[in-house]
Amino acid sequence: MFLVDGKSQSLFKDKPIKVLLAKPGIDGHDRGVLVLAKAFRDAGMEVLYAGLLPTPEEVVDTAVNEDVDVIALSLLNGAHLTVFKKIADLLKKRGVEDIAIVGGGTIPDPDKPKLEKLGITGNYGPGTPISTIIEHITERAIEARTRKMQ
Repeated sequence: MFLVDGKSQSLFKDKPIKVLLAKPGIDGHDRGVLVLAKAFRDAGMEVLYAGLLPTPEEVVDTAVNEDVDVIALSLLNGAHLTVFKKIADLLKKRGVEDIAIVGGGTIPDPDKPKLEKLGITGNYGPGTPISTIIEHITERAIEARTRKMQ
């Protein structure tokens, strides 16, 4: 192990990207998120699934306690502007800046810029190639890990 500015550089070397998949709020459809979980795992990522119906507080607690790189949120019920925002606000309130948030589900195009302003990127819908989502998650995880090392 070697240190730079008192931080271990070996913490992230050869460590898989850690993603928390969550369907917060009232949304009982998890087929898509389960497909993503398998795809992320097959891409070499460590995947945690928060299960159905976690509260935003539970999602943030799990993300912080498990030290994930990315929270990948999915909603199909139209509550993304409320629920995704709540998660972003909770992370900000706790001073967490080194966990990226990626969104997905049924998100109308006019809502995507609003989510982007909150730092919630991606916001992919049905039919998005899995490779596109994996590439985006990877980029956001690298950004998050860079912030962890600062």
